[in-house]
Amino acid sequence: MVLSELDNRIMAAIQEGLPLCEKPYAAIAERLGISEALLLERIRAAQDEGAIKRFGMVVRHHELGYRANAMVVWDIPDDQVEAVGRKLGSYDCITLCYRRPRRLPMWRYNLFTMIHGMDRNTVIASLDRIRRSAGLEHIPCDILFSRRRFKQRGARYLPPQRQAVGE
Repeated sequence: MVLSELDNRIMAAIQEGLPLCEKPYAAIAERLGISEALLLERIRAAQDEGAIKRFGMVVRHHELGYRANAMVVWDIPDDQVEAVGRKLGSYDCITLCYRRPRRLPMWRYNLFTMIHGMDRNTVIASLDRIRRSAGLEHIPCDILFSRRRFKQRGARYLPPQRQAVGE
């Protein structure tokens, strides 16, 4: 997709994050001097043409009071990964759920889920509750608590040399 000057300005605006307000797209459109409808039309076109492959959010859990997080890695039978992943992804405390290839013999795990909680005990209790309610007590898993917090940022849609356009 060849991006117009407007598309570049839109991409630069959304990759910095959506404003925390009732109508974030309207706020961005107003800042860019365009209608909300045009902004949404251009974002959809960028998605349809593959210029935007992922559109999501980064939640800064620590600032919200969640002091513990853990990656729970699961050894799910390959023919069940999709169904189990959908089930696990439906739990409120799970913020990420994705499949990765096994790296045998060293790493047998193929499903990864991130659980956030106010403290370690909350995370462990959430995992125990999930295992029981999802019928996964028999499935091997390991809980890997984070020890360090890394900088979080959203997706980048423009190469660095094009980010200054329209800013």
